Amino acid sequence: MSKGHSERFITLVNDAKTRIDEISPDEVKDKLDDDNKEDFVLLDVREQDEWDKSHISGAEYLGKGILERDVEEEYPNTDSEIVLYCGGGYRSALAADNLQKMGYTNVKSLKGGFRSWTQAGYPIEKADT
Repeated sequence: MSKGHSERFITLVNDAKTRIDEISPDEVKDKLDDDNKEDFVLLDVREQDEWDKSHISGAEYLGKGILERDVEEEYPNTDSEIVLYCGGGYRSALAADNLQKMGYTNVKSLKGGFRSWTQAGYPIEKADT
């Protein structure tokens, strides 16, 4: 359990994780490297300031605060593979659960989130400071 997360929040996340699929950083990297990734979307659901600071190279952005409201307009194909990530894999698990409830059939959450991606040493884009 990560520092600062309440027991009730972790219970909520763990419940969502019983209904979603998680994907490893290695699997996401393979998908990004694959030339045939036409229906694959890597979606950062963190806060705008987190995205602006740094994000996974090749990712798109749609924050969790507006995800459920805007996802159908941005990504209307409910069969497309969508891999969500946040900082540690908690918010993206909740978001994946909600997208499945909205009819999206191929949604996954990056296990360990952005943290696991950077720990694996995979490429990120950083804001110019």
